Amino acid sequence: MASRTSDKNDRNSRQNRIAEMRRAEKARDRRNKIIAISVSTAVVAALIGFGAWVIMDQKQKDRDAEAARKAPVNGEQSWDVKKLGRNHVETPVKYEMNPPVGGDHNPRWMNCNGDVYKNPIPEVNAVHSLEHGAVWVTYNDKAAKADVDALAGKVGKTPYTLMSPDKEQAGAIMLSAWGKQLTVDKADDPRVAQFFTKYVQGPQTPEPGAACTNGLGEK
Repeated sequence: MASRTSDKNDRNSRQNRIAEMRRAEKARDRRNKIIAISVSTAVVAALIGFGAWVIMDQKQKDRDAEAARKAPVNGEQSWDVKKLGRNHVETPVKYEMNPPVGGDHNPRWMNCNGDVYKNPIPEVNAVHSLEHGAVWVTYNDKAAKADVDALAGKVGKTPYTLMSPDKEQAGAIMLSAWGKQLTVDKADDPRVAQFFTKYVQGPQTPEPGAACTNGLGEK
């Protein structure tokens, strides 16, 4: 009789332990689910917040770019584009400004897909690039090497731009587009970025979308 009572007590004890283990397991599962839900909610909220920030940041960049395109570039020079020739010629051309910002030019354009030329390039070919909507960055010996390197990096990442030295130009650094020109002393002048934003394939372009590759390259 005592043995049966002992066996019954052992069974009850085991059942109680099993029940307690199951309760503990269920409690642990509930905690894990709560933690998982909380983490998932936090992650989703963070993603939504980040996505909203990205959208807002991009919209602000778009607004800034649009404002830069509309605002005049302080200190830029402009020429009457109606008086700038656009004939294709095989003969030398005498331009009224240096570097030239338009006029008759060679049938072949200089490659201007972010091309950085180490040596001077033919003006008659570079002008053709401007006709296609390129911005041409030139510099002389007055420009600091750090500024030249910074501009080369910017040009190298920007389609429809090209860069070359020009020892004869008046300013240290000059940016030219069709009918437009800006002179600066430093690469970090904020007008440089504004000039790029406004005139790379800008409204001044006589032939928007025309190629900046398959032209004349560095010899």
